[in-house]
Amino acid sequence: MPIYWAFLTYMLLKPGEENHEYWFMFSGIDKALHLSIFAALGFCFIAAFPKIRFSYFFQIILIYAFLTEILQEEMGLGRSMETLDIVADTIGCLLGYFAYKFLIKRFF
Repeated sequence: MPIYWAFLTYMLLKPGEENHEYWFMFSGIDKALHLSIFAALGFCFIAAFPKIRFSYFFQIILIYAFLTEILQEEMGLGRSMETLDIVADTIGCLLGYFAYKFLIKRFF
């Protein structure tokens, strides 16, 4: 989990680059990526700390989402803070949390 978290932080804060058009790109791919990487983070986080209260889990992930967005804006490396990214991050972490809870309840 720490390795994924470090990798995620690097990817979220690295300098922005010119987007090239690829066959798989579509409008809103950025939000889909935010949702999926935060779903994986939420899943890994709750798997690593299964006894943590939901309110603590949610606060930690939400603070991380806000911090990365604020740092993107403040670092001035071609990235910008977007409210919809925070919304996608929040939905993603909730999906990861509930996916973990569903799998545990279903298979264990």
